[in-house]
Amino acid sequence: MANPPSHLERGKPQPRGAPSDARSSQDAVRAPWSAFHHRDFTVIWTATLASNIGGWMYSASSGWLMTTLDADPFLVSLVQVAASLPLFLLALPAGALADILDRRRFLICAEIYIAAVSFVFAVFVSLDLVTPAILLLFVFLIETGAAATSPAWQSVVSQLVPRQDLPSAIALNSVGINISRALGPALGGLLTAILGIAAPFWINAFSNFGTIGALTWWRAPRERSRLPAERFMSAMRTGVRYVRYNRHLRATLLRAVAFFLFASCYWALLPVVAHSQIRGGARLYGFLLGVIGASAIAGAFALPQLKARLGSNGVVAAGSAATAVALVLFGLSREPGTAVAACVIAGASWIAVLANLNVSAQLALPNGCAAVGLRSMSPRSSEP
Repeated sequence: MANPPSHLERGKPQPRGAPSDARSSQDAVRAPWSAFHHRDFTVIWTATLASNIGGWMYSASSGWLMTTLDADPFLVSLVQVAASLPLFLLALPAGALADILDRRRFLICAEIYIAAVSFVFAVFVSLDLVTPAILLLFVFLIETGAAATSPAWQSVVSQLVPRQDLPSAIALNSVGINISRALGPALGGLLTAILGIAAPFWINAFSNFGTIGALTWWRAPRERSRLPAERFMSAMRTGVRYVRYNRHLRATLLRAVAFFLFASCYWALLPVVAHSQIRGGARLYGFLLGVIGASAIAGAFALPQLKARLGSNGVVAAGSAATAVALVLFGLSREPGTAVAACVIAGASWIAVLANLNVSAQLALPNGCAAVGLRSMSPRSSEP
């Protein structure tokens, strides 16, 4: 008997001549935009786009600020470590909390925390009190809030759109992240040149207020369950047990680890590439990040066609191979042209792998385990 198709292959089109061909083709055309037909999703997506622009301004400026304090590659890479470590430490307990608590109120409180810490960070930068240790501390504290909200944001997506529009919502989330990734660093570099290094940090501090307002406005549908409320430790055990025995989700997580463990290298060391290898300035660094974001946006719009031709497994394999090529080019970069080519390849391949793995994880989970089983796969990427 033939092996059943993997979970990633479930989204492949039906063979030609199947009764659902016309409907599948129509859905493929509307898929990129269909989530915008729902007002709640559109409002929260727009608010978080503005917040993410501020977040990418602060993120890019943090990496560059470290190169001005100490250009040692190890210290520069620690900025990415400080940004990613909270997600590693808090993913499981944060998922359990998101499944137990009221997600809307939880997100509002966490976003207020992020805004407050970002405000204090901006004060430190303005008063020139930042050292490498203080920089790493504030990045860690801010990303702790982002990590705490990551599973909640993931699970909220299914409350904003019906299940048939979930792939569209996930893809549009990725598009929004990459629009902000294209605009944020470029705006950060421009404002740094005009107003000083503290400007991006102040904008980030205030950018969360739109998200807080949108969440306050949103009236989340009440989820009815016949089961009693789950306890914190029990919820974590349930999540671990579900992942252990769900082979589709387990395969997706293994692929995510295999890809992002190595692909994250260029996020950590791109400031070193711009500063030390190419001998460029903050504008070059912001431009390179902008190229990655613009390439990812283009890749997101090309995903339906790529998926139709290669299937989800093929897209993930091609994106992984392209990322390996990008990493080699980053290592060889001694002039801007090579680095730009690497960024074009890196952005498109990142979004291809991210979107497919995210959809695969979402479809592998029941609504009851949506938060405890899902994790963000890129910095601040789980926000709608």
